[in-house]
Amino acid sequence: MTATDSEKRFKLKHLPRLIVDTYKAWEADDPFRLSAIIAYYAVLSLPGLLVIIVNLVGSVWGTEIVQGELTQEISSALGRDAAEAIQSMMIETQNKDRSTVASILGIGTLIFGATGVFYHLQLSLNQIWEVDPKPDSNFVKMLIDRARSFAFILAIGFLLLISFLVTAAISALNGYIRSILPDVIVYIAYILDFAVSVGIITILFALIFRYLPDTKIRWKTVWIGALITAVLFVLGKSLLGYYFGEADPGSTYGAAGTIVLILLWVSYSCLILFFGAEFTWVYARRYGHGVPKESSEKLIK
Repeated sequence: MTATDSEKRFKLKHLPRLIVDTYKAWEADDPFRLSAIIAYYAVLSLPGLLVIIVNLVGSVWGTEIVQGELTQEISSALGRDAAEAIQSMMIETQNKDRSTVASILGIGTLIFGATGVFYHLQLSLNQIWEVDPKPDSNFVKMLIDRARSFAFILAIGFLLLISFLVTAAISALNGYIRSILPDVIVYIAYILDFAVSVGIITILFALIFRYLPDTKIRWKTVWIGALITAVLFVLGKSLLGYYFGEADPGSTYGAAGTIVLILLWVSYSCLILFFGAEFTWVYARRYGHGVPKESSEKLIK
């Protein structure tokens, strides 16, 4: 990359070219295959992931309240039947009628399973950002990567707790606004809900882009990519909810319908996530913050 390239600054007129380059890079990395891999591990990780998050956030907010909120969110995304099936899966995983040894093994299995989706997401982001694997990768590195993945689960729990607190505050604010301006409360509630969703998800994607891959991009670039990804993700979530509600693609598969819906939702969502990751990669390379291929430990200044 030349000195002239490194001095480039983003301008709005560059956006169409960035989108085109992003799409070409996204398509070249076979995102449908990567999304299918993540979706598979998401199904395996789901029970452990939910149990850890419910217990983590429930210790502050209340387990039953958290389960109810999660069920409501899953219901809006996948439908009531899928939400109830996932809730039953989570309850079964939390069964406490086990010996001490079985409980210890169960906790280890939960953690290992819950971190699987983030571990394979890391591998996918490394591929998208053209990060060459370290030649001395070994079992110790795998444990470090799993620990890093577990840290992301804790981060999700913390962000979920913040989201619940903000939602409660917004509900109280909506009640006050309704008493003053009853005609506009629907629009205000929608705007606030969209802003909170984008804000929380932007933070999550920023953490993923910054810390999950085996390389680093400076925060300025990370925030731009994370914001664009979050906006696309929230819009995509609404469209997917409408599609699942109208088309009901899981009904064709009978008892396996819930698993199919989870696979489809995660797969489609990952397509959006990988597009945002590609945009971050293209933006970083174009404006002088490119992801280095020769070393997975360089920090881009």
